Amino acid sequence: MRAIVDDKKLIVKVCKLYYFDGMTQAQIAKRIGVSRPIVSKMLSKAKEEKIIEIYIKDESAHTVDLELNIEKKYGIKEAIVVQKTGYEPSVLLDLLGQAAASYVSKKIVNIDSLGISWGKSVSSFVEAYPFERNENVKVVPLIGGMGRSELDLHSNMLALKLAQKLHTHCSYLYAPAMIENADTKNRLLESEDINGVLEEGNAVDMAIVGIGNPVVDSTMEKIGYISDEDVASLKQADAIGDINSFFFDIEGLPITHPLNDSIIGVDLESLKAIGTTIAIATGDNKTMSIHSALLGGAVDVLVTDDETAQKILDIE
Repeated sequence: MRAIVDDKKLIVKVCKLYYFDGMTQAQIAKRIGVSRPIVSKMLSKAKEEKIIEIYIKDESAHTVDLELNIEKKYGIKEAIVVQKTGYEPSVLLDLLGQAAASYVSKKIVNIDSLGISWGKSVSSFVEAYPFERNENVKVVPLIGGMGRSELDLHSNMLALKLAQKLHTHCSYLYAPAMIENADTKNRLLESEDINGVLEEGNAVDMAIVGIGNPVVDSTMEKIGYISDEDVASLKQADAIGDINSFFFDIEGLPITHPLNDSIIGVDLESLKAIGTTIAIATGDNKTMSIHSALLGGAVDVLVTDDETAQKILDIE
């Protein structure tokens, strides 16, 4: 049998039958009078010795490779990578939202509840989501309100918009995202309206979040929800990113910081327990934030672009 496996002319014939004529390994084995495992070994040998080389001629091959490499490196369920070339940042964010919406639309039939965080990335997902009737899915906000500006980015508003598109209902989290006074926060958490929605958020089947960088080009700083002093203290505490406004370090672990203690929302540990947490993120300033978030284990599915994907893969 070794002589047959090493017969180069026969190997070429097997390759032609398999790759060009579309015959199965079993059919080829019967035709040339050997076992199917022998055919399999001959095809493997053809690749090893470069008798045949396989190329995928499609523009999506590049992004598929990135997806597979991210999934392997970080051990996440799935990576979805879109091509960035030629697109402005705002258009790219729309494309990421469309990719996330497509993914969720295919999965939503198997879930009963969907959690929604806040921010531009999550908003792009909601805007892109198609109108479809899913009355059995409840939409739940994952964090309180972020002040009085950019209301269209708030968790409650995005939850309402998505619920309207799904022809279903949603909960409302009637609380600010951050409460600096511990006593005030505890009193709010004693409210059944607030605590009940947080419990719903902790128990959703799927969550949609963004990944932020709290110390470089922070959305929270831009809308005035955290101050320059907060940014400086977060930097001193080695904060590298945030998910649902909970701050984490280079290893993706929650940092010890007063702002983390002030948040009214679903925290990182609770996100880990959710069946599928989908993060949408892009940008040079978020490369390390995304890398650390994936290390931390709170993200199951990443939606990003090819340049960002390559940069996080290059991180040792």
